[in-house]
Amino acid sequence: MEGTVKAAAAVRAEVGAPDIVVHTLGGSSSPPGGYAVLDDKYWDAELQLNLLAAVRLDRALLPAMIQNGYGAVVHVSSIQRRMPLHEATLGYAAAKAALTTYSKGLSNEVAASGIRVNVVSPGAIRTAGADHLAERIAVARGISHDEAWQEILASRGGVPLQRAAEPAEVAELVAFLVSDKAAAITGAEFTIDGSTVPTI
Repeated sequence: MEGTVKAAAAVRAEVGAPDIVVHTLGGSSSPPGGYAVLDDKYWDAELQLNLLAAVRLDRALLPAMIQNGYGAVVHVSSIQRRMPLHEATLGYAAAKAALTTYSKGLSNEVAASGIRVNVVSPGAIRTAGADHLAERIAVARGISHDEAWQEILASRGGVPLQRAAEPAEVAELVAFLVSDKAAAITGAEFTIDGSTVPTI
């Protein structure tokens, strides 16, 4: 909580009211093993990192944006909100589902004030965090890092595009959503997953 308050204060001191807020923070440090190993400490950590950090940042920055009557917010969720890896990241998936629901409600609340709120939900992305997840699975299962990556992709039924997306590809989507080219888009979720989620 303290970090969010400090970050928001630094933004306000540097630029006043921001025009754009992109919340990308997320991840999981919970052990694999499903619901049985997730005590309240792990649940709290998942909710703090994957939901409440965004809520706090919005609460700190939105008032000035609303006063200006203009702005765009993007929250980064995950396809795991729809396809949870119950063995490895159940708490993370639940927290990201809550973030997506919160984002929809927030978009309805602030739209009349000129603020747009959208969600980007990545699938497999070649990030340091994804590599860390693969490493945790590898250690827990006694398999190689590459085998763990293949299990992650296979657990989703595979990735029809046959590769994970690069971080820059996600950034391009976010850049569009915060631009004036997306001025009529709010309250929407955009999936970037190589067609992993089997439905639209």
